Amino acid sequence: MTGLVSTLRVLAVAAATLLAVTAAAPVAQAEPEPKAPEEFVALRSLDPTIIQEMRYPTAHNFMGVPVDGYRQPVCILTRPAARALHRAQTRLLKQGYSLKVYDCYRPQRAVDHFVRWAKDLDDETMKGEFYPRVDKAQLFAGGYIAGKSGHSRGSTVDLTLVKLPAAPTGRYLPGQKPVPCYAPEADRFPDNSVDMGTGYDCFDTLSHTDDPRIQGTQRANRQFLKKTLTDAGFVNLAEEWWHYTFKPELFPDTYFDFPVARRSVAGH
Repeated sequence: MTGLVSTLRVLAVAAATLLAVTAAAPVAQAEPEPKAPEEFVALRSLDPTIIQEMRYPTAHNFMGVPVDGYRQPVCILTRPAARALHRAQTRLLKQGYSLKVYDCYRPQRAVDHFVRWAKDLDDETMKGEFYPRVDKAQLFAGGYIAGKSGHSRGSTVDLTLVKLPAAPTGRYLPGQKPVPCYAPEADRFPDNSVDMGTGYDCFDTLSHTDDPRIQGTQRANRQFLKKTLTDAGFVNLAEEWWHYTFKPELFPDTYFDFPVARRSVAGH
């Protein structure tokens, strides 16, 4: 019995020592998420009428999965860019149209996700819709994917036009049969925007804003969008009819990495 008592006493002392060491050890703290500078705002806070169909928090994009860093489907921009979109929207509403944004500020971690995906040549889940005629191994050389994006600076937006009253947009079901993004409007994904000749994020030269093969109503729609946004202070990227940057940029040399979430701009 004496031996048993001694053993129990030793175990109790060891347990108390372990508890004391554990209590004294510093508790690992998770790194707090970075927040946006005060110059960033949620677009909806300045103009709730602009339609938002944020693609990258969903699986309906060229990778086929939600993109890193997109926590919520919210458009975040620098305040001057958001105000300029509001001015353009005010003008468009009087003409029976609305802007619709697909992507706004994009964190660097999302761009890094794009790069990892582009290097995985076995993953061609969304090739049939977004890059049917492009060899995935050529996405970097073709300028479709890069290690840095102007979106990460906060003044670039991907957008289109919607004729009012807006019809409902289609519902994307993962695994559904893909239709090429350059197919006739009646055949490709049922986006509720006006016909721009290709869908959004179409990796094809037909997406070049002034591609001569785009004519008629499609060309007129692209030019209407371009003139409206140019008048509001935006500059178009010639290779993508949907891509516009407000100039001058507040942060021309800074690539941010705060997540796309309402809390990133809370109180701004």
